[in-house]
Amino acid sequence: MKNFIITGTSRGLGKALAKSLMEEDHRVFCISRKKDQELLDFAERNSGNLEFFPFDLADSNEIRPLMKKIFEKIDLDKSEGIFLVNNAGVLAPAKRLEDCGDEEILNNLHVNLAAPLILTSAFVNHTKEFKGDKRIINISSGAARKPHYGWTNYCAAKAGINLFTQSLGLEQEKSDYPVKVLSLAPAIMDTKMQEEIRSLDKKDFQELEKFKDYKREGKLLDTETVAEKVKNLLLTGDFEQGELLDVRGLL
Repeated sequence: MKNFIITGTSRGLGKALAKSLMEEDHRVFCISRKKDQELLDFAERNSGNLEFFPFDLADSNEIRPLMKKIFEKIDLDKSEGIFLVNNAGVLAPAKRLEDCGDEEILNNLHVNLAAPLILTSAFVNHTKEFKGDKRIINISSGAARKPHYGWTNYCAAKAGINLFTQSLGLEQEKSDYPVKVLSLAPAIMDTKMQEEIRSLDKKDFQELEKFKDYKREGKLLDTETVAEKVKNLLLTGDFEQGELLDVRGLL
């Protein structure tokens, strides 16, 4: 059996990926702020190999204990592979940096950058002696490479994800049983985050009309399409250690 730990599974890409993996009878551990009943019902109708861990990733001090609980449920001796997808993310605060409160800034960095770093650190430690397939996919964004007016916090965090992925790749090349790591920009998907973007005030986000056009013109990818690409990279895809990929190059 293959074991998957996925953050941000109550909606969007994380939810679609969890469903797709369960259809193939893999075991999925979901980390989200709340349980998703639709996903639980889906698990009942399919493999049932799903465990939810309601958790707020802004609570950085409790991430390692959480990962300890998850790994206590995984028998690595019987596992064909162990995988982590750092998918959870928040856009807010989406406004000029000087208009952001300290707590807003810290929450964005905790969820978007600190949490993936700590989750990954714990994952690598728990799997150090595991000789099977180990992979981590960090969900990045085009905002990691291009500045956006009003998205300073989000852009900074996602740029951090890319360099963290590349640096970890260098470290893992020196490991006896390396974890393979990848950063993936999932392109613009039809998600709740996109709804949030379209509801922003133009004074806070100057590209508002362009993002509304993406929806009107049908340019948003569905999460199921992207989830299949992520699944393929986890299960069979070949990529360079620490590579930065854009899902559009896989379509």
